Amino acid sequence: MSARTALFLAAYDALLARWPVPVEPLTVRTVHGTTRINACGPADGRPLVLLHGGGATSTMWFANAGALAEAGHRVLAIDLIGDPGRSVHDGAALDGVPGLLGWLDAVLDGLGVRRADFCGHSYGGWIALEYALHAPVRVDRLALLDPTQCFAGFRPGYLLRSLPLFLPGRTPARARAYLDWETGDTPRLDPDWRELYALGYADFPASRVVTGPRPSPERLRTLTSPVLTLLAAHGRTHDPDHIARTARRTLPDADIAILPGTSHHNLPMAAAPHLNPRLTAFLTPARQT
Repeated sequence: MSARTALFLAAYDALLARWPVPVEPLTVRTVHGTTRINACGPADGRPLVLLHGGGATSTMWFANAGALAEAGHRVLAIDLIGDPGRSVHDGAALDGVPGLLGWLDAVLDGLGVRRADFCGHSYGGWIALEYALHAPVRVDRLALLDPTQCFAGFRPGYLLRSLPLFLPGRTPARARAYLDWETGDTPRLDPDWRELYALGYADFPASRVVTGPRPSPERLRTLTSPVLTLLAAHGRTHDPDHIARTARRTLPDADIAILPGTSHHNLPMAAAPHLNPRLTAFLTPARQT
């Protein structure tokens, strides 16, 4: 292990230690490698799978996991394989979207979870939505937090601003500048998470991100899970009003709201006092079935 990777993992563990409830680290081995799951809440609680955004790691749920666990869920926060975190992609390539969804199938099988609620942020929201379309019998309720590439595309200005992130010569400073620009005048990002993201971006070995096209309206209308979509009012990633209109038109029964004072990256953390009650209220009917 390199010194820089050790620094990243130390920052990861320090942020995980801030979770307000005991965390049980679990691992599941699949053909793609070893997946890390940070679990909390009652062992017999209704499973809730949390999928983080790109580069965010499962530690990003520090402001939400306690409330979700206290509401009775068995929280299963997964480190995406191939992404910065404690999952290790040392096996077969994911080979596109089918491989990514197959990996998630295998993780749930390894955990003994037949059916769960899902909540995803950003890129994790896209994965959660694709998984609900892929395996509807395994998804009860679906919560999407400022999801990308689900109902509409990125703002052109955002794509131009984020382009340097994908160029050679990655440094923590480049990642910090990007996060600070995206957060704008909304509440500042948690400094520990901001630094973890920057270290992971610059120094952690990762695989190519698996992406795919946005689901068509026809595919979205086949969803059988109740859907909650919470959008960042001041996110620079996409236009929240356009996303909300499109989502309501496509999924008229979905619960959709725009949270004020939030950016794309700080929504799960800065908005936790408003976000957590919305999430637990939405997920409660599934937990009582």
